[in-house]
Amino acid sequence: MLDKVILAPYYLTLKLRHTLYDHGIFKVSKCEVPTICVGNITAGGTGKTPHTEMILRTLLKSEDWAFSNVAVLSRGHKRESRGFQIVEREGSVREYGDEPLQIKKKFPAVTVAVDRHRVKGCDILCHPEKLKTGKIEPSDLIVLDDAFQYRSLKAYFNIVLVDYNRPTYKDKLLPFGRLRDLPQRLHAADVIIVTKCPAYLEDEQKAQWARAFGLKDYDVETCHGTDRKGAVKMLLFTTIWYNSLQPIFEEADPRYAYSQKLVLFSGIAKDTPLRMYLSDEHKIVKHFRFADHHNYKKADINKIMRAVREHPTAVVATTEKDSQRLLDYPRIPKDLKVRLFDVPIEVGFLSEHEKAVFEETLMTALANFKKDY
Repeated sequence: MLDKVILAPYYLTLKLRHTLYDHGIFKVSKCEVPTICVGNITAGGTGKTPHTEMILRTLLKSEDWAFSNVAVLSRGHKRESRGFQIVEREGSVREYGDEPLQIKKKFPAVTVAVDRHRVKGCDILCHPEKLKTGKIEPSDLIVLDDAFQYRSLKAYFNIVLVDYNRPTYKDKLLPFGRLRDLPQRLHAADVIIVTKCPAYLEDEQKAQWARAFGLKDYDVETCHGTDRKGAVKMLLFTTIWYNSLQPIFEEADPRYAYSQKLVLFSGIAKDTPLRMYLSDEHKIVKHFRFADHHNYKKADINKIMRAVREHPTAVVATTEKDSQRLLDYPRIPKDLKVRLFDVPIEVGFLSEHEKAVFEETLMTALANFKKDY
């Protein structure tokens, strides 16, 4: 009861903000090309970056978008640069943030940019002649990474992610929970995706999620249900796939990847699934958790090196996101470089049917962009 009283001002502020945008009192802009927003209403940990990468793979293999200029626009969390920046593969986390740099390295043909002001960022991506430096082609489609709360820009197609292990309907607003937005904002999405699911869910379990989200008449074949206002919403489910250990530095000795002992460290919202995956093949002898988007310092590296000296045969593993920040650190000891690996991550739908439904829905929506906008 006390938490509701304390949270009341925060709740009312969010409610008022959305009302002002919904009624046109606050200005809402649209982009002249299709925009796909990948967001959440939770503070971190739902898998926005791997889902953004999944969408890029979907677009780049499609007949309609494979030869188009696809772009990604991110805020560039914790970067030290300002304003609009085009992400270069040879750049640093300090310039662009870890996630945009990771995406650019995986998708070199995709234009990746960072700008806190998404309206301005989209405008420059559509009209790159406004740039004083650098040359890019005008974008035909923009994927917005983490822009669901950015109400000044109306995305054309909204995808909202919910962590299977932390349902929004059981959560509370910050600081008593992890919600950074109102739970009912889920219904502003075109597609709701429950992420980090087990590899298999029964149809009844999926229907239970739909009912908890307030979706009536959910059909597991069409993956659609109806919300309280009569709007049709799609509900889908994805799981995480981890790939084999990959060296971070050129000096890495591949033999360490087969070590039975492992030192794990990470700076992400939640690394429990990664720890469980690695524990199948390795005995985790040390586990260090740092804050999300952590910038590694000498004290952190020294802590990891002490664990290496205690376990000289152990491999050291971290996440792809953390590896981007480690590449920025200028004084990684050679004894750490030779045994330092990351674990690539992908997401996929629980069935080929769900994947096909999602791809068809997305492609149909993009094909109707000019008619709708």
